[in-house]
Amino acid sequence: MAIQIKPVAGKIGAELSGIKLTGDISAQDFDFINQALLKHKVLFFREQFLADEQHESFSRRFGAQVPHPTVRSAEQSTAILNLDSRETRANSWHTDVTFVADYPKVSILRGVVIPPYGGDTVWANTAAAYADLPEPLKVLADSLRALHTNVYDYATPKDTGEEGLKRYREQFTAEVYETEHPLVRVHPETGERTLILGHFVKHIQGVSSNDSKQLIRLFHDRITQVDNTVRWRWHEGDVVIWDNRATQHIAINDYGQAQRIVRRTTVAGDIPVGVDGRSSQAIKPTPDTLSPRTEADKKHLAA
Repeated sequence: MAIQIKPVAGKIGAELSGIKLTGDISAQDFDFINQALLKHKVLFFREQFLADEQHESFSRRFGAQVPHPTVRSAEQSTAILNLDSRETRANSWHTDVTFVADYPKVSILRGVVIPPYGGDTVWANTAAAYADLPEPLKVLADSLRALHTNVYDYATPKDTGEEGLKRYREQFTAEVYETEHPLVRVHPETGERTLILGHFVKHIQGVSSNDSKQLIRLFHDRITQVDNTVRWRWHEGDVVIWDNRATQHIAINDYGQAQRIVRRTTVAGDIPVGVDGRSSQAIKPTPDTLSPRTEADKKHLAA
């Protein structure tokens, strides 16, 4: 059966059906998915029910997988990040892992345990947000650079008390990452200009802290306008793929004490380039710091 595609919202998101996401899908089907991803930014697939091995093998079709730099998987051989609401709830707007210079280009998330109500995820289109800016704000945005860091509340553990919160933050910030990104990057595949913001932004470089807060709010509010978003009601077995270079997302914490487990892979990205041709620059731990690789992907790249 041919792949069917149906837009979910006006500016972002499409649901695809008629395809099983495995590592051995045809080159033609993969190209269809990739082109749809570049156009719609987020793709939704119902009833996939992938095992970890299938999840990883499909993820590798987009490129090398990257484990989270600070939140370690229980198995070091895998790049899958297990997100369990009993341990953490990442309920803030963010683009994945922007505190590293080559933050992921693609994220692939699957629903494992879904609460009976709530727990939706919302994505926003950062390319459309930039395109809709008035020209004077585009000129301003093009000239700005921002510092991103992991020394910031991100996925705070739920009901763990002060000691549990302290332990989690110690893990998340055991190694401090700082990277300077352009506020606007040029997408390496589509040529679109996209805004790089989200929870990991510490401040806008070269301005006062007050001006920085105002500028961040000005541009971030454009990204998260309701008509620039798409909301997905999860079912167990669903898979969602998003272009992490052109989106932000938030997991809504509205499901009480129910459990929610989703599992994610991320695919290695490139170093962003701004409108002026200047690249992002890692600062900490070192100026040449890049995203880690799993042992499996190191072997895959070396083969």
